Amino acid sequence: MRRMAGVLAAAVLCAACGGGGKDDQNGRQAPDRAPKRGGTLTVLWTNDVALIDCGATYYQMDWFLCWSTQRPLYNYKPGGVNMVADLATGAPEVSADAKTVTVKLRTGVKFSPPVNRDVTSADVKYAIERGFFRTVNTGYAPVYFGDVEGAKPGVKPGTKIAGIEAPDPQTLIFHLTRPTGGVLAAGALALPLTAPVPEDYAAPFDAKEPSVYGQHQVATGPYMIANDAKGDAVGYKPGSGVHLVRNPSWDASTDYKPAYLDEIENVMGNGDTGVASRKILDGRSMATGDFSPPPDMLKQAMDHNKSQLLLSPSTGGRWISMNTTIKPFDDVNVRKAVLAGFDRNALRLTRGGAPAGTIATHFLSPTIAGFDEAGGEKGPGYDFMDPSGKPNRALAAEYFKKAGYASGKYTGGEKLLMVGANTGVAARAAEVTKQQFEDMGFKVTLRLVGIETSYVRYCNVPRMKVAVCPNVGLNADFSDGQTLLDPSFDGASIAPVNNTNWPQLDDPQINQAMAKAKELAKPQARAQAWARIDRMVTAQAPAIPWLWDNTPVLVSKDVHGAVSKANGGILDLNFTWVG
Repeated sequence: MRRMAGVLAAAVLCAACGGGGKDDQNGRQAPDRAPKRGGTLTVLWTNDVALIDCGATYYQMDWFLCWSTQRPLYNYKPGGVNMVADLATGAPEVSADAKTVTVKLRTGVKFSPPVNRDVTSADVKYAIERGFFRTVNTGYAPVYFGDVEGAKPGVKPGTKIAGIEAPDPQTLIFHLTRPTGGVLAAGALALPLTAPVPEDYAAPFDAKEPSVYGQHQVATGPYMIANDAKGDAVGYKPGSGVHLVRNPSWDASTDYKPAYLDEIENVMGNGDTGVASRKILDGRSMATGDFSPPPDMLKQAMDHNKSQLLLSPSTGGRWISMNTTIKPFDDVNVRKAVLAGFDRNALRLTRGGAPAGTIATHFLSPTIAGFDEAGGEKGPGYDFMDPSGKPNRALAAEYFKKAGYASGKYTGGEKLLMVGANTGVAARAAEVTKQQFEDMGFKVTLRLVGIETSYVRYCNVPRMKVAVCPNVGLNADFSDGQTLLDPSFDGASIAPVNNTNWPQLDDPQINQAMAKAKELAKPQARAQAWARIDRMVTAQAPAIPWLWDNTPVLVSKDVHGAVSKANGGILDLNFTWVG
């Protein structure tokens, strides 16, 4: 349920655009000549990373880096949504009762300097354990690994999890309290939390509150953040950039990723996305990072620079969340009034209009199993969620009246805090959202900050009492309905920091339905169960789903890009080359 950066944006769905060649089965541009090794790619960002620690972060652009510097148990090929073995040697073995999962690890994988030694199963065990430390507090750890025997969030650093067993250097066994092994096998073991971390090296950094391991991390992937002899990540300069270099301990014979590039410079501070887009189109060896090109630049690329535009559908969608714990959004009729009266087409126009994607009518995205059972593009059929995206002012007035506002508009006196992004098309979407709430009678204070800041300091922190988050969006962690709905709407997912349930929805019936669905093993049964839950969530109107969009990536003429469907269609550094 990765939080989206601002990158997902207006784009025409085009299955074979770009590249001087054709898209191959891995979802990348198939060049007319063999890939070239070497060179430096420069990726332009508007903002900083959210969290540099791959074991702690839950953000799209942070994972953009992590899947190049770290090797989780499983990973994804470009264009693929089914996990493949990475640090593991083959598929996980799930017991008949789905309460035990066994994974075998490959040999020959080493940590980068200054650790240098071989990776063992104990390193993966520690990596997952630290996700439950109060100093690390990985947002998705309780969601996907919470059923492991002895796993408890918020524990002191160094706490062991009895249900993770490392009987020998190449074997890892998970013992579960419930039959939820199917979720681990479906994709949870491909999350960055499973990338090994050496306890003997990392424990002193994890003892700090918060952990500072991210600033001293070691790598197992093809690349690493440039570091010094002590392991300090000198290649990361907050607010400025992240410099990736080759990991000298990486052995290509153990990895399926080709890693053509020698270096990747991630340059931050490109607040004018129009200027940044122009730099990429006119320059050399550059690509977009955490931002969407503005609509005029996308149109130009589509009309004149098709070979420099990579397009793919995202695995998630865009929402506007409403905080159900504070007035007036604690009243479901107020929330339904907002959904009925909201012009979702006006938001889509901020990203280029109809070519931007399909108006969303519920929370499961088109690429997820259960989407059709949940209503498909037309949605579940609730009157307050018109598939056209057009507002129904009369219906909105009826719901306001049901909530006790006789005028048919909201007449309460609360000043509501809305926190949105301060750059590019996301900022425009926040402004349009504010105007629409005000048109319905709400009094709104809009605070615009960096997109990652809007998550880390505001929308993910319940004590900040943010009423509306206009720029939130999700990518599925893997191809299963649980990855979008469980972290986002299960009451058990509400946390004091790194909160993933933005509306803080805590409905007993929904919570119970999710608990049962997690134990289902057969794919069709899971799809149907999560489709029913999707309908239940949509009926509670905790957020405004407004777009299932497509992802555009701009590259310079000499860049042959690959996109990661598993990470929302943004660039995959492991398969991109220049020359």
